[in-house]
Amino acid sequence: MRPLSRRILFWSLPATVLAAALAWAFTPRAVAVDMATILSAPMVRTIDEKAETRVRDSYIVSAPIPGRVLRATLEAGDAVIAGETIVARIEPSDASLLDPRAQAEAEATLEAARASLGLADAELEQARAEFDFATAQLTRIRALREGGAVSAQDIDEAERTFRTRRAAVMTAEAALDVRRHEFDVAQARLITSVDTRGLAGPCACADLTAPVTGRVLKLFQESEAFVPAGTPLLEVGNPAELEIVAELLSTDAVQVRAGQRVVIDRWGGDAPLEGVVRRIEPYGFTKVSALGIEEQRVNVIIDLAGPPEAWRALGHGFRVEVRIVVWEADAVLQAPLTALFRHGDGWALFVDDHGRARLRVVALGQRTGLLAQITEGVEAGARVVVHPSDRIADGVRVRARDSL
Repeated sequence: MRPLSRRILFWSLPATVLAAALAWAFTPRAVAVDMATILSAPMVRTIDEKAETRVRDSYIVSAPIPGRVLRATLEAGDAVIAGETIVARIEPSDASLLDPRAQAEAEATLEAARASLGLADAELEQARAEFDFATAQLTRIRALREGGAVSAQDIDEAERTFRTRRAAVMTAEAALDVRRHEFDVAQARLITSVDTRGLAGPCACADLTAPVTGRVLKLFQESEAFVPAGTPLLEVGNPAELEIVAELLSTDAVQVRAGQRVVIDRWGGDAPLEGVVRRIEPYGFTKVSALGIEEQRVNVIIDLAGPPEAWRALGHGFRVEVRIVVWEADAVLQAPLTALFRHGDGWALFVDDHGRARLRVVALGQRTGLLAQITEGVEAGARVVVHPSDRIADGVRVRARDSL
């Protein structure tokens, strides 16, 4: 063999190995990705929000008059009966003390009232005397009339005088009553707090009874104190008649309808409770979130639908979390939201086609926090790439890293 042939034969084997190594080194490798399977399963879309329980009809008992409210004998949780249980007692305010000038004016007013009372009494006596005379005069004239000694005009005059004197007596009696009441008013202005307690006994109290049968929910005024009229004293309601109020964003509230099913969770019990939306209030209000953002909120009222024994431990003002079901279906083709990405004006995902990623444009329906309904584009059982990176493109080789 010639030397040239031997050199070619000697270097051909290393060259072949080097070419194979370079081909292997520069051949694209399959990208390791997470994958999930498209499933057909039940799907539920809910609006989740924190909420609070409250008694459906609660009553705040307030002080009807200014005065001294006695120390409360009831405690929060005590049972009360409508119209029977005394929930608060108020002693009217004492008469205010008079300064020397006001005292002198009140005493002078009392003396003037006493004099007017005496004058009215004397005027009544005079009217009665004149009435007695007119009565006797009429009797005599009637007797003379029978004998023809007086004319008809004389008897008419006597009857007129009789009626006039009788009216005068009635006027004097009414005037005496007026003067007597004026005297009482003038005398009452001089009554002191010591006199009041002496006349009325230990406590001339106004007793307030429970407006409804239930329990005391909260005491606003426990200790004895002087309060003005209208001061809240306690709140009463029936804890057996609970409802839930959830403050939803106005954009979520427009999707809620009366009668929708509600799942009540994280209330402290072992199992979720069932509820039903009863009313969406028509008036929104502004509320500042924990991040300082102003939000428009709407109250949604929810009734507890389960047996009362299941939620008996709940009370007024307890915290719960509600999930209002706005849409649900039994068999829905669904994919993880993490597998979807924007593609033009629509949505797309990557499907595993025998080890290669294939771009599929899909149409979406309902969405939840983690899943989206696929209405067209893929079939059940297809494997899709989750969290696709910029290394994934149509036709790129892929391999499953973990099965989800």
